[in-house]
Amino acid sequence: MFPQIAPYLTELWGPFRLLESYLVLIGLGTCAAGLTTWIGLPRLWHVLPRDRGRENAVNAVKAVGKPTGGGFLVILMTIPWLFLVLPVNPRLSGVVGCLLLCMLTGYLDDRSHTPWSEFRKGFLDFVIALLTCLAICGGGNMTIWLPLVKTVFIMPPWLFIPLGTVVLWLAVNAVNCSDGVDGLAGTLVMLSLFYLGGFLYVVIGHEKIADYLLVPHNVHGADWAILVFTVAGALAGYLWHNAEPSAILMGDAGSRSLGLLIGVAVLVSGNPFLILVVAPVILLNGGAGLVKLVLLRMMKKMGFDTAKPDGKPAREDGSRARAQYHFLRLLHSIRFPLHDHVRHRRKWSNTQVLLRFALIQAFLTPFLLLLLVKLR
Repeated sequence: MFPQIAPYLTELWGPFRLLESYLVLIGLGTCAAGLTTWIGLPRLWHVLPRDRGRENAVNAVKAVGKPTGGGFLVILMTIPWLFLVLPVNPRLSGVVGCLLLCMLTGYLDDRSHTPWSEFRKGFLDFVIALLTCLAICGGGNMTIWLPLVKTVFIMPPWLFIPLGTVVLWLAVNAVNCSDGVDGLAGTLVMLSLFYLGGFLYVVIGHEKIADYLLVPHNVHGADWAILVFTVAGALAGYLWHNAEPSAILMGDAGSRSLGLLIGVAVLVSGNPFLILVVAPVILLNGGAGLVKLVLLRMMKKMGFDTAKPDGKPAREDGSRARAQYHFLRLLHSIRFPLHDHVRHRRKWSNTQVLLRFALIQAFLTPFLLLLLVKLR
């Protein structure tokens, strides 16, 4: 809204022209959303449902009774600022609507006395991811660039929408699985969003820099950066209260919608592999658990015994049986999400998990980002 009314306000007072500056809008949205959630959350979290603990999670009893579903309030308090700082753009509006829808489905799960089934949540995530892809492309072609090659591809909507839906679904569930340590998912997501926002503004949204790095320029790159930075600011305000010992929990309402935003920013950048660069720890921590679950269920449907193997394989067992034994032993030796593994097996404290995971992602992303844009 501000970019549209700034010319009229400038006639009343000259400094209002700054509201046409993308950098000013980014700073305003980030700081305003952060202050709003920082001040507003303690005054409103009494309306949220209470955490009932999660089965098999390490130290889950410490979360019981705390307000959960904090993402519901974070997104609702961010929407007015998005309305003010974002330029009028149907694709942006469509994506914001999908973020709101994703938050609401997560919040309903947080409030439910009986946890929703994996199929139900997965199906809703799929539908929302599909709608989000439609909003991003607007039914038109998308420009895609890939690592290691200079060629730029024009992807038709019939191909972009299914592939993009997979990326969004993966991002949603990887972030959701990473939520389990005070401040961990929020901190990792905030790092990813700041990197993505900077990349969209400085590289994708800047014609000369994009041309120099041989990546396609997106004339609306800075618009998407405003969205990403504003939500990151709101997340920072939430993290003030989520630091250990947390006073409020993100819940599915926050983790799913924030995962969706990471996926959106990745797709808008034009390179789906960027998700491996900006969210490596999130994918390893949460996404690898999804892979393990799929593998075990596929093996079970194929008739294999997927229980944790005991003892050693007999000498008379064939090579295939011994390979299956070692594969299952490896799968069961690593606990997912990975933050539960290091807390349970390595005896890391919550603070050690948070700091070490955040450090790995903070230093790994710039290195991978450099390789992504330069080795082409």
